[in-house]
Amino acid sequence: MLPVVLSSGLARGAINMAKHQTIVKSQSSISSFGEMDVLCTDKTGTITQDNIILERYMDVNGDDDMRVLRHAYLNSYFQSGLKNLIDLAIIERANSYNMDDLVNYYRIVDEVPFDFARRRMSVILEDRSGKRQLITKGAVEEILKICSYIDRDGVVTKLDDQTREEAFEVYFQHNNDGLRMIAVAQKNEIPNEHEFGIKDESDMVLIGFVGFLDPPKESAKPTIESLNQHGVDVVVITGDSLGVAKKVCSKVGIDTEVTYLGKDIDEMDDEQLRNVVGTCHLFAKISPVQKQRIVQAFQENNHTVGFLGDGINDALALKQADVGISVDTAVDIAKESADIILLKKDLTVLEKGILEGRKTIVNMIKYLEMAVSGNFGNMISVIVASLFLPFLPLLPVHILVQNLLSDLAQTGIPFDNCDDEDLQKPRKLESDRLVKFMAVFGPLSSVFDLMSFAVLYFVLGINTPEQASIFQAFWFTFGILSQALIIFIIRAKKPFTFKNKPSTVLVAVSALAVGITLLIVNTPIAYSIELVPLAPGHLMWVLGIVALYLISTAIVKHFVWTPLD
Repeated sequence: MLPVVLSSGLARGAINMAKHQTIVKSQSSISSFGEMDVLCTDKTGTITQDNIILERYMDVNGDDDMRVLRHAYLNSYFQSGLKNLIDLAIIERANSYNMDDLVNYYRIVDEVPFDFARRRMSVILEDRSGKRQLITKGAVEEILKICSYIDRDGVVTKLDDQTREEAFEVYFQHNNDGLRMIAVAQKNEIPNEHEFGIKDESDMVLIGFVGFLDPPKESAKPTIESLNQHGVDVVVITGDSLGVAKKVCSKVGIDTEVTYLGKDIDEMDDEQLRNVVGTCHLFAKISPVQKQRIVQAFQENNHTVGFLGDGINDALALKQADVGISVDTAVDIAKESADIILLKKDLTVLEKGILEGRKTIVNMIKYLEMAVSGNFGNMISVIVASLFLPFLPLLPVHILVQNLLSDLAQTGIPFDNCDDEDLQKPRKLESDRLVKFMAVFGPLSSVFDLMSFAVLYFVLGINTPEQASIFQAFWFTFGILSQALIIFIIRAKKPFTFKNKPSTVLVAVSALAVGITLLIVNTPIAYSIELVPLAPGHLMWVLGIVALYLISTAIVKHFVWTPLD
């Protein structure tokens, strides 16, 4: 039954997750989803509103400067690559100032595309007079590395240590206030006949900064708190600068006391990285390869890791993670690399999906606990019976029918409800726990099998080969009824309470299995499987022993198993 229970549970989980705007590409990932105890995520769109607004365009002194916006606009407009949210925000603000006519005065000659190592991109433009200009925008530190000059109040001077520090001060001031900052630079000495490349991004003039605001979602903080309560540690891995990432994370309740930058990760070997990842919840200015290394370090520390990302730079980490999670608006390579697709980029949607994954695992554990303990107990009972009975306790046909009806009752397990306590932390299929459960409840079921034998043999006097069919009918009935009803004891942490009611499906299929069994053993149908109808007195004994078994199992589960669990 394990394949049936597993497939049914995963299919049910996939359907329920779809109701919560979560599409499962690979059903096997649902169990990993439920086991996940570390969620690595980007900041933009997940924690923030994914609605980047251009807030400031300023010169190197921090004063508003339309020239900086104009250069940033030309760079964003003419670049041929995929325009990201920053490009779109720049273009939208420039168009609000009627700068769209500006592009008619220029034509693009060439470009140096963006990459995650340089963290900048450049375009080479030519105006109507034939003058060429190279305009570069990108991460502040990377732009300053290629600048030799600075434009202050229209005067271009050498970028020395003092002016560099002053420019950094303007950047840090706004960055620490929560603005995502990029720098803009340009130069005019551009050769006419030339194959352009990275080497041309040198000796540039820093002209200013552009600042963006992407405020956190109102739902982010309570959702992160809820994920933490459910045993999932949220770790932010972003390519943004530390200042803005720290500001956002502090607003949503993510610990920013310990942080690491991409350059710190590069200086660590794998062992050093494994030693520090558990203490850090914010990694900033991280490259795609570094994202993959961080995820791998968590995995090597015995964590089940999920990674949420939607960009080209997330593909490696999505593949590396135990559960790759993306969104339907992501780039194609991110969606191809992911196991789960969110129809809404929101941690609230993700939390509901995690709980559905845990329900699937919990219900699989219920089945396994019942199966291993029941089979172990039956094995003990058959061995004992073979030592003193002059006939077989059950014929092969009885075992086949009994298994069929017991399996019918068990088909409801994947659709069962779960205790809230079982969903509070990540769950895994643990063989040690199953062995302990089997060692406690297997022999317990054998005690009541032996009680049935004793009642039949000594009390009812059914102990000769001629009475074998009566004996077999009695134990056949006890076996199915006990297996069908013990589900309701094993399924809940606190049996016989109404705190966690069984699902309608589980009740229905269990009642059907019990009903078919009683129909067989109380009508002439019994003869068709080499049994005899059960006498009313014998049926009362069966029901009494089943009741004792259920009560005893509930007591043992409460007083013996719960302390061990």
